[in-house]
Amino acid sequence: MSEQSDIRFALPGASGRMGRMITKAVAEKDGVVITAATDRPGIEAIGADIGAMSGHGASGVVISDKADDLFARDAEVIVDFTTPDSSAAHAMMAAERGVAIVVGTTGLTDDHIATLKKAAEKTAVVWCANTSVGVTMLGQLVEDAVKALGEDWDIEIVEAHHKHKVDAPSGTALALGEAAARGRGVKLKDVMDSGRDGITGEREDGAIGFAVMRGGDVVGEHSVIFYGQAERVEITHRAMDRMVFARGAVRAGVWAAKAKPGLYDMKDVLS
Repeated sequence: MSEQSDIRFALPGASGRMGRMITKAVAEKDGVVITAATDRPGIEAIGADIGAMSGHGASGVVISDKADDLFARDAEVIVDFTTPDSSAAHAMMAAERGVAIVVGTTGLTDDHIATLKKAAEKTAVVWCANTSVGVTMLGQLVEDAVKALGEDWDIEIVEAHHKHKVDAPSGTALALGEAAARGRGVKLKDVMDSGRDGITGEREDGAIGFAVMRGGDVVGEHSVIFYGQAERVEITHRAMDRMVFARGAVRAGVWAAKAKPGLYDMKDVLS
């Protein structure tokens, strides 16, 4: 049972890897509570207690297969790490009810992003490819480094994830590419170079390159490498435990619950 002052979270995808982590992150933080949880119809976890499932004892909150149940107990913010289609749908549902939402789902298309922007007209939407505090700071370091080093330095972004990840480059790698492009005052789509194979020709000046690795149980590793003449600068972030993402997501949820309508990212949360 929550105290009156607790910020009420709703959690779609509650039985998934990130859903379980977020449940644990909420349990270890004062002032927040999960009041509703959902997941895909037909899966074994439907009807399970989220507290018992995460090893924290029965909470009285069971996983439903109905998206509307996210709002059944006056949720103030949804924390969503599901799928692009589901995240977009949840964002519009949240907007209609004036409930804030944090979206950490990757692989969003332009249409999904347009939906988030539309939802942000009515409620607070925090959209971030990576909710890690460290990665957020990495993005700012990359943008600052690009401005300081100048256009003569080549930029390559290398990322590694577990073998089950389905999108590439990762949302975080793309966000770092966006940070580098901002530092140069260009659009990433105009300078992005990924999937090199065969006779590619010489590297184009001004390109931002991407390389992807998948294997094992790697949580997430991202490096931005700047190649100059006879020198190299590397900035790297390695996540050793998914709890860093869950704790960042909870922090974003607390912030979003009190924010005005708008589209935000983790830099806004940390500012």
